[in-house]
Amino acid sequence: MSAYQDQRVVVTGAGGGIGAALARRFAAEGATVVVNDLDPAKAASVAGGIGARAIAVPGDASAIVGEAREALGGRVDVYCANAGLASGGDAFAGEAVWEAAWDVNVMAHVRAARALLPDWLERGSGRFVSTVSAAGLLTMIGAAPYSVTKHGALAFAEWLSLTYRHRGVQVHAICPQGVRTDMLTAAGSAGDLVLAPTAIEPEAVADALFDGMEKGRFLILPHPEVADFYAARATDPDRWLSGMNRLQRTWETP
Repeated sequence: MSAYQDQRVVVTGAGGGIGAALARRFAAEGATVVVNDLDPAKAASVAGGIGARAIAVPGDASAIVGEAREALGGRVDVYCANAGLASGGDAFAGEAVWEAAWDVNVMAHVRAARALLPDWLERGSGRFVSTVSAAGLLTMIGAAPYSVTKHGALAFAEWLSLTYRHRGVQVHAICPQGVRTDMLTAAGSAGDLVLAPTAIEPEAVADALFDGMEKGRFLILPHPEVADFYAARATDPDRWLSGMNRLQRTWETP
């Protein structure tokens, strides 16, 4: 029997891409899944494709916990904070762009944790899955708001893990590079240069998560090479920044 049989799971941003793959995989493992998306039609489509083990709960991911918990009969065992905003732009991106990226990529996770933690800490169990991105470990050219806020999402996931793991709360941060989703298409030429050559399918991200959960890993790296990039960034930041700057110049060259 799967470890997730009869678990109650929420996946935000599940109207497509990674979120839909996570929802389908949890349901296949025997969980009952709330499929959340800002677009009601997308949420309904994914939930309908899954069948009886899925419930569509559309709406803003920042405020979905209460409604999702009610739909699941009063309990959430696993929460996948997957909704994200791939905001491009540089330091001159408008205030509204920065604010939206911060709200979706960071504060939605904070608000979910506030709503979930009291019950999880009382029960002594709960699992928080944060879809971060390799950009949260490294960075992404041409996307300052995205890179900065994904660093924030990773920092919050780390804080949750170090603060509550001894009280039964398990936390995982998924950090893929390119994934064949609408978000990759929206990344434009920067995505074509950096992400597309090694892009994987959303289902491979779900596989990596389930492998990591089984092994109790915090960092989930669907692209294993990201571990080496992360180590290089930490041990020799100037060399790593020089390499990234070369990539930036390549992108800027017509």
